[in-house]
Amino acid sequence: MDLKARNCLLQNREALEKDIKTSYIMDHMISDETLTLLEEEKIKAWTTQRERAAALLKIILSKDNYAYISFYNALLHEGYIHLADLLHDDIPIIFPYNGKNSMDRATSYVKTVLCEGGVPQLPMFFVTRSEQAKRIQQKLLKLKSDPGWVIVFGMAGCGKTVLAAEALRDYSLLQDCFPGGVHWVSVGKQDKAGLLMKLQNLCVRLDQDLMYSQRPPLNIEEAKDRLRLLLLRKYPRSLLVLDDIWDSWVLKAFDCNGQVLITSRDRSVADSVPGNKYEVSLESGLSHEKALEILSLYVNMEMSELPEEADSIVRECKGSPLVVSLIGALLRDFPDRWEYYLKQLQNKQFKRIRKSSSYDYEALDEAMSISVEVLREDFRDYYRDLSVLQKDVKVPSKVFCVLWDIETEEAEDKLQQFVNKSLLFCDRNGKSFYYYLHDLQLDFLTEKNRSQLQVLHKNVVQQYKKHYKQYIPSQEDCMYWYNFLAYHMASAGMHNELCALMFSLDWIKAKTELIGPAHLIHEYVEYSQILDQKDSIACENFQEFLSLNGHLLGRQPFPDIVQLGLCQPENSEVYRQAKLRARQELDKGGFYVEWVNKKSMKNLYRLVVRPHKDAVYHACFSQDRKRIASCGADKTLQVFKTESGEKLLEVKAHDDEVLCCTFSSDGEFVATCSVDKKVKVWSSRTGRLLCVFEEHTEQVNCCQFNNMNYHQLQLATCSNDTCIKLWDLKKRCCRNTLFGHAGSVTHCRFSPDDKYVASCSADGTLKLWYVQSANEMKTVHIGDDFRKGDEYHDMEVLVKCCSWSSNSAIVMVAAKNKLFIWNIESSSKIADCRHMSGIHSVTFSSDGSLFLTSSNDQTIRVWETNKVCKSSAVVLKHNIDVLFLANEVMILAVDSSKHLQLINGYTGQTIYWNEGQELLICCCCLYEDMQMAAFGEENGTVKVLNLSSRKVVKSKSGHKTAVRHCQFTSNGKTVISSSDESTIQVWNWQSDECLLLEGHMESVKNFHLLKHSKLLSWSFDGTVKLWNTVTGELEKDLICHEGTIHSCAVSPDATMFSTGSADKTAKVWNVLKGELLHLCSSVSVDEGESAHGGWVTDLCFSPDSKILVSSGGYIKWWNVDTGEPLQTFYTNGTNLQSLYVSSDFKVFVTVDNLGILYVLRIME
Repeated sequence: MDLKARNCLLQNREALEKDIKTSYIMDHMISDETLTLLEEEKIKAWTTQRERAAALLKIILSKDNYAYISFYNALLHEGYIHLADLLHDDIPIIFPYNGKNSMDRATSYVKTVLCEGGVPQLPMFFVTRSEQAKRIQQKLLKLKSDPGWVIVFGMAGCGKTVLAAEALRDYSLLQDCFPGGVHWVSVGKQDKAGLLMKLQNLCVRLDQDLMYSQRPPLNIEEAKDRLRLLLLRKYPRSLLVLDDIWDSWVLKAFDCNGQVLITSRDRSVADSVPGNKYEVSLESGLSHEKALEILSLYVNMEMSELPEEADSIVRECKGSPLVVSLIGALLRDFPDRWEYYLKQLQNKQFKRIRKSSSYDYEALDEAMSISVEVLREDFRDYYRDLSVLQKDVKVPSKVFCVLWDIETEEAEDKLQQFVNKSLLFCDRNGKSFYYYLHDLQLDFLTEKNRSQLQVLHKNVVQQYKKHYKQYIPSQEDCMYWYNFLAYHMASAGMHNELCALMFSLDWIKAKTELIGPAHLIHEYVEYSQILDQKDSIACENFQEFLSLNGHLLGRQPFPDIVQLGLCQPENSEVYRQAKLRARQELDKGGFYVEWVNKKSMKNLYRLVVRPHKDAVYHACFSQDRKRIASCGADKTLQVFKTESGEKLLEVKAHDDEVLCCTFSSDGEFVATCSVDKKVKVWSSRTGRLLCVFEEHTEQVNCCQFNNMNYHQLQLATCSNDTCIKLWDLKKRCCRNTLFGHAGSVTHCRFSPDDKYVASCSADGTLKLWYVQSANEMKTVHIGDDFRKGDEYHDMEVLVKCCSWSSNSAIVMVAAKNKLFIWNIESSSKIADCRHMSGIHSVTFSSDGSLFLTSSNDQTIRVWETNKVCKSSAVVLKHNIDVLFLANEVMILAVDSSKHLQLINGYTGQTIYWNEGQELLICCCCLYEDMQMAAFGEENGTVKVLNLSSRKVVKSKSGHKTAVRHCQFTSNGKTVISSSDESTIQVWNWQSDECLLLEGHMESVKNFHLLKHSKLLSWSFDGTVKLWNTVTGELEKDLICHEGTIHSCAVSPDATMFSTGSADKTAKVWNVLKGELLHLCSSVSVDEGESAHGGWVTDLCFSPDSKILVSSGGYIKWWNVDTGEPLQTFYTNGTNLQSLYVSSDFKVFVTVDNLGILYVLRIME
């Protein structure tokens, strides 16, 4: 044991003997193999605790450094922090090697761990810098017990990577501190797409057996979560090495609360991440002696035998390990050229590239030029081809096989020649080799071959096309091409080929299915100028398709991109390609549906992003509209670019859900408020916390800066304590408190001129206040208008949020999933629109042309104000009935204004429209002669309507609650209806005879008429019942699900029936035996989602009983024999209630929760 460590134990012996309990300490030391079982028995033989502690210390003092370290770690693990602190400063460092080539002494264990982890091999001619390696190892030992960061920093070219790799070549360090292994990632300068690619590659490498996922992560957040899971469960106590980190935001993506070693030029790069940090500053380069030692190894001479030119060459290399290695490689091949190479360096006869390089090494360009010039001419051409590579990208050997049109072995042999001459670096991952240039080398090549770069990139593309014939490579070697083919085409000036690639639905499908939509969207932004010049309309078509469907393309199972394309406008290039591909697939047995009436659908928003992992509670623009801030249930504040969605800032803002965020008028600050009752103000650029306000007594729902005065910032906040507070940011105090709401205040906002504040409340009102006097100006009762003709008539209306237009004339208000736009002067509603689910925030842009909404559906949507104001506020409700005629589809629907509409489903034309009813219409049905209709009202009344005369001919008040479903029998004389009760009413409206079907224990969900006066009903009680509608007799009673049955259907041959339930499954049953035949639910879906996107609400068999269609969050068609899905149609909204199917199973009609009507037809 080191003398220093031994003295430390002796000095603190009394304190250690007094406090420690030996039993658990010895367990740890036995596990570390620093204490034997025999020694444990000897210690236990002593009587008292102190005697046992003294015996343990005596044994430790007789052992080596490993015993000291094991004892120290055991103290930490067992909570003796104060005792461990006594030993901390004298922890011995263990170095099993002292020679100049540590790799020669590395054990098989070390070789295996480093090879599997992708740690770079040490250079062929390597000189150890043991003192600097020891400093790194000493810091790494501090990560043994707790997570943290070791930051190795220094200037470019000082050998950070080699030193980090050298420090890891230690058996005891790996086994004691990182038994889970080492995982090396070369990061470099990255954008979002490049970072995602790095994370994807790392996750694939760590999960080669696909234990945790069948696909690469599709976005950075998913990759971070996957990495955290792998390091925690599959590789506990492992070391993650991040080589060459440039930006702090990149480092955040790897923040997995583990042990991390990073190399960087920037000492402060880790300031943005939490945890313990240990810094190691490296010298700028090799010492003169070390540089001479490297030269002596290259030329195989003793240092004392080196010629006198060696000293001068080392001085010209300015201590750069890279440059010394390049010159050494030259001298190894031409050992008599010492004087020649020195003159070349001194006279600087090679082209300087310092003007385009970010590296300050005057001798680099000379050394690089000399190294390349001595290559054989054909090898110089091969090396020139590397000019097209991107920085920090490791390229598999297969790519060079394609580029040079040679076999893998031949390509690797050529590349090894460059590696041997220090002109290229190689990493091995399993059986695969990956090659990359140092940034210095790539800078040199790029500048040297600048005039030829376009030709070189063109050659890459041509060789690619020659090898793969088409633009779609096979999956096993496609990652590089999917990431960089567009880059090579753009750099080659091959604009036609680039447009053909980017405007190809096949390419979009192949790329998004493998790596997600993020990188592709990035390329549309990157190359927009080229794409617009070629075909601006097609570019707009594809960008819109990706922007509005990216959230679908990122889900699992991967959606059919052809089916998504068929939903685009018919004049879209995306639709044209999808239609062509669909017809080709139909010949092979494919299954596709057309949205017949999609022309009536107007897209009101231009962008949909999904930055958070949970509900998004608020989103807002900066004043210049270049940035968006958002916050939500995941407790974070995020800032990202408006155009591309690129994340600029992410802050763990509060201890609970963050409910609101807002930019200051100058864009320098962002305020947040939370369920934790706190209001915080942050720097919008750095994420630094500036101040905290804590005067509200309940959760703070909203915060909003004033708009005009940059020098006198005010902040308005509101809370569940019913108060609105105005804060003075300069004095950091509350300036005024506004009282008047009777319930929780959900939102507040300054008018653009800062004269007024608008507030919304759970009491159903919008209030306007004078800022100067804090007096109330006006109250608008939003709840009253919301209830008119809406399905929420019997529920409390909570007014969620509001936003002013730029001229202070309009206020937009959100309640539930609806938006209302109001004129302040007239107090009149201008328009309204809807989200898929509850809206949490709405915000105008500064010029009022756009507005943002955030929602429970995890999306942030950017809407175009003019389109929304021009759109109709009247939308269809779920309750419709459909007649399928020879060449028409007629739809009877109830709209939000209590009208009945008869619509031609193919043309969208409204044929009939009656006067609004006094009471809310809850359901409707249409008789097949199109002369009679029936509808049910909220008071339980069923009415029969003559469509020609527009008069009610009969009514029946037989239900006690709102009528939910009604249907004519085949002869048109009887109307069957159900309500929220457990009974079904059979009413002959001509004779006024009425029969009640009683038997369900809970509310009847729906019913279906069969032949021969039979009726099938299903209920919240989980049963399906078969009735005789003439006698009222219950003929069959089946328990099918534990939860509510939302839908039921019988096959045309009456041998099977299917049920859909709240358990998010569809089941197919044998009618005679009551046995379960199939469970229609896919297992390969995103976590938290079902195969139907929600409850299964309706089902229908095809006439041949081979296909089953189901509705829920979207519509799916299933193969009944196999239970496998055939196709999925994603609606704009969700929560589909009923699906109407033509008798030939070719046309399908439904309405989503946004009031959008879908008439779908199977393609033939």
